[in-house]
Amino acid sequence: MNSNDLNFSSRRQRDGFTLVEMLVVIVIMSILMTAGAIGIGNMGGKGVSSGVASAESLFDEARSIAVGQRIFARVLIAKDLTSSSSDNLRRMVVVAEELNPDGSRNLDAGGRPTRWVMSSRGALLPDQVYFSENFSKKGDGGSIEVEPLSGASNAYAGSYYAYEFNSEGICTTPGASFVIGTGSRNVNAPTEQPRVTSSGKRDFGGFVVWRNGRTSIYRSPEQISPTIKSLSTGSKF
Repeated sequence: MNSNDLNFSSRRQRDGFTLVEMLVVIVIMSILMTAGAIGIGNMGGKGVSSGVASAESLFDEARSIAVGQRIFARVLIAKDLTSSSSDNLRRMVVVAEELNPDGSRNLDAGGRPTRWVMSSRGALLPDQVYFSENFSKKGDGGSIEVEPLSGASNAYAGSYYAYEFNSEGICTTPGASFVIGTGSRNVNAPTEQPRVTSSGKRDFGGFVVWRNGRTSIYRSPEQISPTIKSLSTGSKF
């Protein structure tokens, strides 16, 4: 064997990957694929997290208005909008008790405000994220009150779920829960409840509104309701 044979043999051995190099490549590919799958799976969850943060800021805004102006204020979530039904269960606004020019209040026989004015444009929950009518409840387990919003522009007119703060910033339904989730809805039936999708089975989030108006975020879907684990694809929420 001459030197040329040795040189050719050395070059031939360096062609391709060694077993160790192949294993390293496989491990890297597995990590990248896993990270990609986790990222795709969490897209809905990120939408819910963003929606919860936006909602909390609106609750803080409503409470600040109530305390600062010594009036009632509400956070409203659209149930059935008159002219923009595609925003049902996604549109959120803050309204404040409307006072007369002389500062007097408009109250019913029970001492409740009868006139409201929008204090901001509010927010729209992220795409495919909806308010949950089934999991959002009063502290005693009852349904969240539904109130009409009259006197607003056509884009906002309709009925809304209402969370209320009195003039001291106290939530009038202490312990009420606010829950949103990722889902889908028939575009031809915007008044229907959204349904759980296969990728969003556990993408729920929200918080509890305490008597003092402060909120506590749910750390897991099981804190919201143990029945969330049993939801199947297509279940309404």
